[in-house]
Amino acid sequence: MRVLAAMSGGVDSAVAAARAVDAGHDVVGVHLALSTAPGTLRTGSRGCCSKEDAGDARRAADVLGIPFYVWDFAERFREDVIDDFVAAYAAGETPNPCLRCNEKIKFAALADRAEALGFDAVATGHYARLEGGVLRRAVDADKDQSYVLGVLTARQLSRSMFPIGDTPKAQVREEAAARGLAVADKPDSHDICFIPSGDTRAFLGARIGIRPGALVDAETGSTLGEHDGVHGFTVGQRKGLGLPGPAPDGKPRYVTAIEPETGTVRVGSAERLNVHGITASAPVWTSGEAPVGDVDCVVQVRAHGGTAPATARPGDSSVEITLHSPLTGVARGQAAVLYRPDPAGDVVIGSGTIAGTVSERPASVGTVSERPASAGTVSAMPAVAGDRSAE
Repeated sequence: MRVLAAMSGGVDSAVAAARAVDAGHDVVGVHLALSTAPGTLRTGSRGCCSKEDAGDARRAADVLGIPFYVWDFAERFREDVIDDFVAAYAAGETPNPCLRCNEKIKFAALADRAEALGFDAVATGHYARLEGGVLRRAVDADKDQSYVLGVLTARQLSRSMFPIGDTPKAQVREEAAARGLAVADKPDSHDICFIPSGDTRAFLGARIGIRPGALVDAETGSTLGEHDGVHGFTVGQRKGLGLPGPAPDGKPRYVTAIEPETGTVRVGSAERLNVHGITASAPVWTSGEAPVGDVDCVVQVRAHGGTAPATARPGDSSVEITLHSPLTGVARGQAAVLYRPDPAGDVVIGSGTIAGTVSERPASVGTVSERPASAGTVSAMPAVAGDRSAE
């Protein structure tokens, strides 16, 4: 096959490309220039799309003896990932930009161009497995990225290759060193790639501006203080609330709801964070077809952690998910990824974007409470905005 290897400049994508070559494929390496300021250099594990990364990718391609190109996707990345990220936070959501990058850039824009140029598949360094078109968790549970790939359609998966999903990270580094790849010891990137400073609040504030609102006690309805914008908060957040102290009972307060229409941020006890049901919009089913009837599954609500057994009820444009045990870590804008409930629990069934939650315990398992979840209210512990755990 003709394979286009997406090479970020990290160790994972370099070894993925090497394995594609070893498998006998006709491989071409490509580095995606996603930054509008490519002169920016990474600082340790922060930042990406720098001259350093492009250079590392090129040197890896030279070692492998494959052609190498740099494709400018900066404008598309800005529109589909960065602008989407800012708009979501302004709307009181907690988006996952890595998930959106996979959905819109690597397995859509890149894959479409690759197909137009006659390539059969795109190989990446993601930690996940594809077996007969079935998306599965990686062998290395700590590095598993099936969650951020759970938004891919059956067609997108049919054009994808994840060569390192069957190998623990430590062995990937050892293999890179044995192959003479200089990136063998390069640090992984973390946090959000387009915010190298790590200061998400400052990044958002510079683009959204000041939108003052009230901090309201979820228990009493009294106003406790003011803030400069809902974009500075994530449901489940405990620190940085700008409050003089804990609740009168001495217990910490958490952000329990964000209401962008009024600019209200509600804070309350940890007990208010339990979620028993989820409404997810725009469902994607990895088989290409929606299941019929209720589906027993395990649902994951953020990139690392936050899983519970559940029953999903697919609809035309949404899926209702009843949790058999409550979750905290459920944020509107994140993905709810469904896995098979078998002992391995590693097969992805599908996903949807979390649009609302139900805090009351349903009357019976398999039936989500009919009370509609507020579009501006979600109960959660802090959600991870991005997943740069593997490069």
